[in-house]
Amino acid sequence: KLCEGILNILEKDTKTSRQVACLEALRILSRDKKVLVPVTTKRNMQILMRLAKLDTVGDPLDRVSEFPVIVEALKCLCNIIFNSAVAQKLSLELNLAAMLCSLLEKCKDQQFVDDIKCFDLRLLFLLSLLHTDIRSQLRQELQGVQVLTQALESSLSVRWMEEYKAAEDRDRPPLSLQETDCAIEALKALFNVTLDSWNVHSKNESHQFRYMAAILRHCLLTTGPTEDKTEELH
Repeated sequence: KLCEGILNILEKDTKTSRQVACLEALRILSRDKKVLVPVTTKRNMQILMRLAKLDTVGDPLDRVSEFPVIVEALKCLCNIIFNSAVAQKLSLELNLAAMLCSLLEKCKDQQFVDDIKCFDLRLLFLLSLLHTDIRSQLRQELQGVQVLTQALESSLSVRWMEEYKAAEDRDRPPLSLQETDCAIEALKALFNVTLDSWNVHSKNESHQFRYMAAILRHCLLTTGPTEDKTEELH
């Protein structure tokens, strides 16, 4: 009942501070699988998707004041999808992966969106891990390899010397914690999406995998903010 009450408030209330407080409470509650059973419905998923700006395909991310709401809504969706098989099935029905790819596209060349990008990538990782149909959808319909590779390239701030050769700058500072976390989530999602890609048939696929290999090499030469984070990245 508490979760349902919170979601009812989120459906109607537009004040940012109350939305963030409600989402933080829901995020904590959503770690309990038993609590999720009565609230994992299409309507409730759509409420969270709306707050995460996953239902506004054409609208840019231009209101920084809304960013904390987007991040908390994405965190809630991560917990719910991880803990609920029903939510995983609803994600396919609601076309959640396509909306996440669209949101990732909006994050390009934007400031203050690292947290949004990171939890978007984490959600794509969870969906591609837990639902084989969504993994196939990402690979075949949504150009998931390209989308995720570009997200990884952006997180690592890759500069190119040649088509498949990244610039090596041994004096560059370590990645920030946020950049490292984004790169790690992109790598995890890429692993899932490319898991069954042993046979590369088209010229475009060949280009995509050579491009990805160059970025992965660059990744191995990159350091994170701490030794542990560098190890996790590699």
